[in-house]
Amino acid sequence: MQPTHAEVARTLAAGHLPGVAHIACRPGPLPVRHVTDANGRVLLLSPRDGALAAALKPQEGNDDTAMVLDISDVPPMAGSPAIGRVWISGWATLLEGGAERAATLDYADIDASGDLLDVGDGQVIHRLDVAEVRYERNENLVDVDVDDWAEATPDPLCRIEFDLIADLIDHHEAEMSAYVRRQLGSTFQPKAEPQVVRMDRYGFMVRLDDKLARLAFPRPVSDRHDLAHLLHPVLCHRCGD
Repeated sequence: MQPTHAEVARTLAAGHLPGVAHIACRPGPLPVRHVTDANGRVLLLSPRDGALAAALKPQEGNDDTAMVLDISDVPPMAGSPAIGRVWISGWATLLEGGAERAATLDYADIDASGDLLDVGDGQVIHRLDVAEVRYERNENLVDVDVDDWAEATPDPLCRIEFDLIADLIDHHEAEMSAYVRRQLGSTFQPKAEPQVVRMDRYGFMVRLDDKLARLAFPRPVSDRHDLAHLLHPVLCHRCGD
């Protein structure tokens, strides 16, 4: 098992990676703080008198502005492969009143930034209603169905991936290496010690000399505690005997 294109796109757009906005008929790109809510709508947080808010001001006769949010993966470790890039196209609308308050709470559920306390005064929130999602990896470009995007969920490990991999390297490198070698059997045994370089709810990616291999979990994990439970027999394989 491995993530779908929609799941990877939602993971990239969850809010833990930097993004830039390309706005129709405006200079740019412009850096933007963002999160994606549970329904797949993108929320943009910016200073009221900043460049982004000015660029998103609608043309006369309109109440929204066309834009593209561009987000690239930042690998967690040196030597970790990137999982790609996503472009989210749609129309950005300035939120006010009840919609602004609701969006502020939705934003805080994902990223409890102190700047949210200033929304309505020095900070504003725009909502990007998604019309098109495109995902690219290794020069392969895929159109992600907008309904699939809305239904997908970001990976629950994305914000702690670095910590998880660092913990395996620092405290469980020998156990993980032994586990990977057991999984590989006699078909291929790398010269260097196998090293985990990426991790998600479905499994982990391991570097084997100059190759990469993906090892799947028996089932998708839901959070860090669930991952620890699932990895226990891997890190202490005798417990599973």
